[in-house]
Amino acid sequence: MSTFGSKRIVVGAHYGLRDWLAQRVTAVLMAVFTVVLLAQVLMPGELGYDRWAAIFSQQWMKLLTFVTILSLAYHAWVGMRDIWMDYVQPVGIRLTLQVLTIVWLLGCAGWAIQVLWRL
Repeated sequence: MSTFGSKRIVVGAHYGLRDWLAQRVTAVLMAVFTVVLLAQVLMPGELGYDRWAAIFSQQWMKLLTFVTILSLAYHAWVGMRDIWMDYVQPVGIRLTLQVLTIVWLLGCAGWAIQVLWRL
């Protein structure tokens, strides 16, 4: 029996290209946010509460921050899921770690959104 061609039995999660691309796209979004934030912070003037509040009071900055928070959470999820899938062999332990990771990331993203939108 040949293991090549259309008759090959492939096993696994098949996340490869999609997650590789998602990691790159989310990394670019986070880099854009970092550059925009640095540009705002490095402007002349005193860097205090009023300045930080002014930076994040603009609607476009809130939207960019929101997208960055979601990007960071998804970026972290893809990385952690890959780590659990590669290095934790017992399925029960791996599933538990994946669920705990999802809960943790959702909690962190929810908290960050609360801070951003002052909920």
